[in-house]
Amino acid sequence: MGEAIQKMPRTERGRRTLRSLLDAAAAEFGEKGFHNASISGITTRAGAALGSFYTYFDSKDAIFRALVRDMSRRVKEHVAPAMAGAPDQLGAERQGLAAFLAFAREHKEIYRIIDEAEFVDPQSYRLHYETTAERIRERLQAAAERGEVRTDVSDIHAWAIMGMNVFLGLRYVVWADEEPSKVAAIASEMISDGLKPR
Repeated sequence: MGEAIQKMPRTERGRRTLRSLLDAAAAEFGEKGFHNASISGITTRAGAALGSFYTYFDSKDAIFRALVRDMSRRVKEHVAPAMAGAPDQLGAERQGLAAFLAFAREHKEIYRIIDEAEFVDPQSYRLHYETTAERIRERLQAAAERGEVRTDVSDIHAWAIMGMNVFLGLRYVVWADEEPSKVAAIASEMISDGLKPR
């Protein structure tokens, strides 16, 4: 399928144009889905010329692939600072879930885009979840070494937490409008009971 971004911007103006195109693509794909979205729809939303699009991307597929990676990165960048100030890993997981839910509340299109990636770009879809689960596993194993969680934490625990987070976001943020901290508090109590040191 080729590389998503043809050329990285060298100037601040170029970085703003690229960011504008990715944000417009999120809105276009989120509203219309991959197949009904168009490059002209993206450039119109971005207020960019068609030539600007082709400076960075060679196709609708290419910007979609770049968007999936961009959304994964943006979730990580939004969640990491929220987790940093927690007193322990279980608190960090709670704060991370609340931050993820708050991000999803503002960017509900992420669910449609990631779901469509399963069919449009299965490699990006799988990579999105694998890298997310790997970050959770690494955090849990570090916490186990510090004695904060059970010593037998594994990939299964990481995928279980990730799956719970994804579906809590779908049910309580995309389909409803619950307060993220309330949902995170209830879920983290369950996680704490399941991960507490034995």
